[in-house]
Amino acid sequence: MSEDNQQPIVVLLVEDDPGDEMMTREAFDENKVANDLRVVRDGEEALDFLYRRGAHVGAPRPDLILLDLNLPKYDGREILAQLKGDEDLRSIPIVVLTTSKAEEDIVRSYRLHANAYVTKPVDFVQFIDVVRQIDNFFVAVVKLPGRGGPLPG
Repeated sequence: MSEDNQQPIVVLLVEDDPGDEMMTREAFDENKVANDLRVVRDGEEALDFLYRRGAHVGAPRPDLILLDLNLPKYDGREILAQLKGDEDLRSIPIVVLTTSKAEEDIVRSYRLHANAYVTKPVDFVQFIDVVRQIDNFFVAVVKLPGRGGPLPG
């Protein structure tokens, strides 16, 4: 697909680390397609966003979720299990983007039907490159379901 045909997607970043959020925003800002990056900072807020509750009534349906594993309230594993067990939400691709290199986290994430597992690089430039690659892949290569419509009510 050429860059001219790319359309912005809604990306939900579930991330409690302000530094990782900033680097993710910077990586998205450097891309030519202006994707709609939404950020929630814990597992409870992620569920509120996805189920359009509380402050997130009317939230758009994400085309892609970038999910950290180590979150307050509900951790990423619990969020992953909840979403992939929900018939209305399971089709949203989820990329686990975390610092954990533990084999048990990798195996468990895939058993819970994560679409990809990416370990966050410590290096700033490498981190931005990884996020940019994820973004480019899901915008230019992959055909996504839903394309930013409203979440099921």
